[in-house]
Amino acid sequence: MKKIRVLIVDDSAFMRKVLTDILNRDYRIEVVGKARNGNDCMKQLKTLNPDVVTMDVEMPHMDGLEALEVIMKEHPVPVVMVSSLTKQGAESTIKAMTLGAVDFIEKPSGPISLDMEKVEDQVIKKVLVASKATVSQKPTAKRQEPINNLAKHLVSISQQPIIAIGTSTGGPRALDRVITQLPEDLPCPIVIVQHMPKGFTRSLADRLNKQSKVQVKEAEHEEVLKNGCAYIAPGGEHLTIVRKGKHLHAVLDSSEPIYGHRPSVNRMFLSLSEVENLQVISVIMTGMGADGTDGLVELKKKKTNTLCIAEAEESCVVFGMPKAAIKSGLADNIAPVSEISQLLTKALGK
Repeated sequence: MKKIRVLIVDDSAFMRKVLTDILNRDYRIEVVGKARNGNDCMKQLKTLNPDVVTMDVEMPHMDGLEALEVIMKEHPVPVVMVSSLTKQGAESTIKAMTLGAVDFIEKPSGPISLDMEKVEDQVIKKVLVASKATVSQKPTAKRQEPINNLAKHLVSISQQPIIAIGTSTGGPRALDRVITQLPEDLPCPIVIVQHMPKGFTRSLADRLNKQSKVQVKEAEHEEVLKNGCAYIAPGGEHLTIVRKGKHLHAVLDSSEPIYGHRPSVNRMFLSLSEVENLQVISVIMTGMGADGTDGLVELKKKKTNTLCIAEAEESCVVFGMPKAAIKSGLADNIAPVSEISQLLTKALGK
């Protein structure tokens, strides 16, 4: 069996050793090189040709973000960032995701984490997933065929519309491509579940808010959802939607994860299926696994005018969640990420 070849990049000798020990304990993985900074990484990348790179965010000489930009331009390879949960660390990690990093690993206790074994399973899992990710920088070709199955789903004036987006691995970059292209006068709210730990979702919301015409924020418990505003479920909390009178409200809770996810796309979709006088435009984008498909089944069962857009394989970092939705037969449109914002505005009659 061909092992997954990994290059570890970290300015701490201790972190390089502990990550090497963790990854080499898995029979499917082999650490083939270790680098102290971005410059060292670029030299080794060309000779070692690894399948995956783990990249510390904060390093001297050439930091993780600078190295990532060069890698994506010159030698595209799946990169998993290794980050500290500080405000600056979280912001840098989200920027890395939009620049092309596949995923990130959170250091449990700061830049030099003596307790990395706490996240050993996560480190191995994320490297395995990254090894199957698509990171080509080639632009997605614009498809010429007409947008199918859209007319029958155009928003009814008698029903309140809402856009509901679910995504995971590769999601921050996909959200950047979609949310930033939506118009300021969007006639509905947007609710988003992105699989991500607590602390990082706020940085994601802040970054998207700075770059978008719509307002983007982390959802707050029981707040009223407003048109032209996107609400991201906080890491570690489920986001559900309820109606109170004429208004839709966000509800957060820390109940058990669903299939390992909290927040869960399924949970959000299931809650929307129970809200009366609501037309749901659902979007399932890049991510590992099948979160969202069970909820989509209920949405389609209870709301026959639900529109589902699934991201096409050609633009997915990991074609898991959209693939599951497509295989269920419930996806009305399959489109590369570059076309999703256009589909949403057309469905809303914009």
